[in-house]
Amino acid sequence: KIHPRVGTRSQWDEKIPQRPWRRSQWSAGPRNATQWDDGVRFRPRPEPIAVARRLPAAPPQQAAELELLAQVRGAAGVTDGDEVAKAQQAAPGGAAPTIFSRILDRSLPADILYEDQQCLAFRDVAPQAPVHFLVIPKKPIPRISQAEEEDQQLLGHLLLVAKETAKAEGLGDGYRLVINDGKLGAQSVYHLHIHVLGGRQLQWPPG
Repeated sequence: KIHPRVGTRSQWDEKIPQRPWRRSQWSAGPRNATQWDDGVRFRPRPEPIAVARRLPAAPPQQAAELELLAQVRGAAGVTDGDEVAKAQQAAPGGAAPTIFSRILDRSLPADILYEDQQCLAFRDVAPQAPVHFLVIPKKPIPRISQAEEEDQQLLGHLLLVAKETAKAEGLGDGYRLVINDGKLGAQSVYHLHIHVLGGRQLQWPPG
């Protein structure tokens, strides 16, 4: 027995007037702010617009500066993929000028931490650790493997400067020194440089 106030679904369907389905006159095309659909106003539907513009080329001097800054960033990594890729393209020849030469002659800016007559220490522009700086000799030695016996005092001095600068940077709990050499060593700038990294727990092996 069906309660008279409940009834069946079909009975209630017969009592409720059904709204005939119709397609809105506006649904066939994009709506705008003045169009209405069943009393509901819609926001405009933006049409896709493609705009192609040719950006002005950077002046030659500025383009050269940007390229040099990119090289500085390339010298930042230790064994990451970008550094390895740049190392494959780097020119290992002789004592040719490099990005570090520009930093030494002040034609490019750097955040210098220490300087004396033999070397320069400055922060890495793309640090791989909370503290990451480079120590470079002012003498243009391309690679550690190309250092000569006459460079013994200079090489020892670089290590002492790295130690003292690390101490000044608060790396009393330890740090890592890295020297990349050649293509397989991921050296992307052929001017001898020591990476000093610290400020976090470093892992081993590095890569």
